[in-house]
Amino acid sequence: MNTELSQYGVVTLVSAGPGDPELLTIKAAKAIEHAEVIVFDNLVSKEIRTTFPTHAEHIYVGKKKGRHSRTQNEINQLMVQLATQGKNICRVKGGDAFVFGRGSEEMLFLAQNGIRVDVVPGITAASGCSTYSQIPLTHRGISQGCTFITAHADKELGIKWEALASLNQTLVIYMGLSKTDMICQKLLAAGMKAETPIAFIEKGCTQEHRTIIGKLTQLTELKVQHDIQSPALIVIGQVVAVSEQMQWLEQRTKHTLNSAQQESNPLLRLSA
Repeated sequence: MNTELSQYGVVTLVSAGPGDPELLTIKAAKAIEHAEVIVFDNLVSKEIRTTFPTHAEHIYVGKKKGRHSRTQNEINQLMVQLATQGKNICRVKGGDAFVFGRGSEEMLFLAQNGIRVDVVPGITAASGCSTYSQIPLTHRGISQGCTFITAHADKELGIKWEALASLNQTLVIYMGLSKTDMICQKLLAAGMKAETPIAFIEKGCTQEHRTIIGKLTQLTELKVQHDIQSPALIVIGQVVAVSEQMQWLEQRTKHTLNSAQQESNPLLRLSA
């Protein structure tokens, strides 16, 4: 064994899930707890950041639209530098690092530089956030499949909109908030129905979780009306109606329970 390489630290690439710290896997929580250095992204929620141990060095390398604290190359070089100093690094990324998270790029770069990488998978935003919003990604008789796409690309988007519109599946769009006009126009032109249900899920699985529901032609209107902020997912498809049905059922159940309580309690009947 190369003695120099054996003295290098290890990088644990942790997918932290969509925001709720209770959605961290046991393996992810252990990796964070035992890290010497934690290198974390903007999409790692503030709730998860509170779980970072005080004994570890915390390095923020977040990237927002138009505002990057460091370039991707600088982040890669930072991790190599820390690992060659013998430090064990926990690289924490939101959602699942292998779903539009550049996790594979970082893994390959580290490996090419002789750094050992351990990978911890996590709940991707599409699954976690839609479930918290009571929107199933698939539902028998409604949607037999689901497609994830990103509206962000270094160059032109290579998306086959006609194929997406004809699949009759759930469509989940990451990083699409700034391109709602384009998304709507492309899908309508490709044949998707104007009345197709859509949902914005803002800051999913955090204390600020918010779900806004409408139809495809309202995509930009709803974004502006409700001042939807990043991070936000866009879910398109008939499964969105399941969430509306759940809300109706919950309201009906609440009303039924209140009525039953009033019938069984004369004081409640008088106060009502």
